[in-house]
Amino acid sequence: MILPGTSAARRPTAALAALAALAGALALAGCGIRPTQVPVDAGPAPSRVPCEVSGVDIAPQAGRTGLPVRVYLVCASQLVSVDRTAGTTEEKAPADRVATAQALLDELQREPSAPEHEAGFSTYVRGPLLLNAGRRDDPAGALRLSRQPEDLPPAALAQIVCTLLENGATADGSVLLGGPGDYAPRAYTCPDATKERPDAVLPTAGPPGPPH
Repeated sequence: MILPGTSAARRPTAALAALAALAGALALAGCGIRPTQVPVDAGPAPSRVPCEVSGVDIAPQAGRTGLPVRVYLVCASQLVSVDRTAGTTEEKAPADRVATAQALLDELQREPSAPEHEAGFSTYVRGPLLLNAGRRDDPAGALRLSRQPEDLPPAALAQIVCTLLENGATADGSVLLGGPGDYAPRAYTCPDATKERPDAVLPTAGPPGPPH
């Protein structure tokens, strides 16, 4: 006779526990999962590009007036605006529309600051690039770029047009922009689709202007 509480009485219970553990292991094996008691290191979480910079970046140089602006840079294959302080000469700031447009263009040609670079920003606008007032027979408000706009990378042209529109350097929702050649300026626009796909051809508000 086996008395309760003896080691012999506990043997069936231990056997049942062992069978249960074995069954659990076989079930895991049947599902293609190996049981393990060692924590699995999956590595660091995928890094994310925030595309966000806090604060106004880049103070103006000595002898120049700071103008708070918002410029469009490229981040995660899209156009994203960042706050900057553009520098314009005191005698021209901020009333001179052409001087303001040139200050914006200068900011686009400037390499992103360290915080902007760390946030994933870059610029496709490469200098030297200059903006001048339109010619005598150009439509009112036109600007002339030192390079033909169509010769720029699409993303660079999108940065320029969207930045000029964002800061009110143009009117009527488009940028009348021409180059040094004989072609009339075109009215470029910056819809949301351009900000999402700056590498696409920039839309215009009308047909290309014929050469003079």
